[in-house]
Amino acid sequence: MIEIKGLSQFYQKKEVLHEVDLHVGQGEICALVGRNGAGKSTLIHSVLGLLPYKKGEILIKGISNRKEGWKSELAYLPEKFHLYSHLTGEENFRFFASLEKEVNQKRMEESLRMVDLWEQRGQRVAGYSKGMLQRLGLAMMLYYRSDILILDEPTSGLDPVGRKEVLSVIKRLKGKTILFSSHHIDEIIQICSHVAFLEEGKLRKYSLGEFLQVYSW
Repeated sequence: MIEIKGLSQFYQKKEVLHEVDLHVGQGEICALVGRNGAGKSTLIHSVLGLLPYKKGEILIKGISNRKEGWKSELAYLPEKFHLYSHLTGEENFRFFASLEKEVNQKRMEESLRMVDLWEQRGQRVAGYSKGMLQRLGLAMMLYYRSDILILDEPTSGLDPVGRKEVLSVIKRLKGKTILFSSHHIDEIIQICSHVAFLEEGKLRKYSLGEFLQVYSW
């Protein structure tokens, strides 16, 4: 589903990613981990087509992300995203969903129910908790029904209750292929099947069991 082959990235003359290979198969939830500055954001932005690259190849369901037609296969939830605090949850949802075409009422309701926000859709997001805001972002992402999801630190800044709520939603996403960036090993143990460990620009993928043995968590 996500195939990265020999990807190298440079900032000026400094190599940030060195010939990275990664395959995330259908239905896998793969954690992307590494120290701050290891290149996780660079890797994600390369997959999303936000950073051009000269060396390597990135395929989304077999389609190069240098060509047309791959974006509809993938949905992305950034670590931080902008919502309009004076609008309700539903109004925010409708605004962003309508940027592409007319909002599908049934799909919107399904998405909000999936993250347990349908009953709170009429509340202004200024009154939402951080966990509710993040779940609203998840609902917007799920609305597009993409098979591949990229979640960049989806529980960043959340309290334990908010983290539990967001992780509960992710656990229910059966059949999705997910690349999940996180610093929290407890989250990785709960929801991930594989771990892609990025260190000094190089990446190695493990099964969850292998990763826990190698790094003695």
